[in-house]
Amino acid sequence: MNTSAPIKPQGPGRPKDMEKRAAILAAAKALFIRNAFAGTSMDAIAADAGVSKLTVYSHYGDKDNLFREVIRSRIQDLLPEETYFFDPKVDIKTTLLRVALTHAHLDCNAETVGTFRAILSDCRQGNPRYGKLIWEEGAMRTHGLMERLLRQAVDAGQLDIDDVPRASAQFLTLIKGNLMMRQMFGCAECPESYAQEIETTARAGVSMFLRAFLPRGNPSA
Repeated sequence: MNTSAPIKPQGPGRPKDMEKRAAILAAAKALFIRNAFAGTSMDAIAADAGVSKLTVYSHYGDKDNLFREVIRSRIQDLLPEETYFFDPKVDIKTTLLRVALTHAHLDCNAETVGTFRAILSDCRQGNPRYGKLIWEEGAMRTHGLMERLLRQAVDAGQLDIDDVPRASAQFLTLIKGNLMMRQMFGCAECPESYAQEIETTARAGVSMFLRAFLPRGNPSA
């Protein structure tokens, strides 16, 4: 019987440790996207990062925890919390356009879609907990930030919304349309026209949302 205690992840310490931690995370991001979760080994991550497998375990504990850190890091890098900053002195249309354009480009770019494809592959193989990880770190976090922004806008009198959680989900759906699904199925033939369509769809989604939720008499839609 194996009586050895499990290795606990260590927090970052010296600058050299920080460099190794960053290298491990970068290697894991690339490999998870390319090979999916099931096809990525801790040995491969260690080799790509230029560290020992023991170093990978000492920093992140296990593959599940490393995967969660990859998802969290990617979401926070590309969609930082500042994206959802609400300023009552700024017109709500300007605020929502900032969120819409940032979010639409994130969800529809090739690397993000590659991540989702990798997750779906693992779910198909009977590992839905990895799909749950990306849902918790990505969608749930985003919805929470969006709900906070909309509640602040309602409190400031810039929007009139009865069901903020539902309106948050509606907004995030409107600004993407079917573009993410098109990319998922490899149907975005021309990168230039696709990029333009992403922006046009996001702007149209904001306009539709405002027509539904601006207080009566507000001309900003």
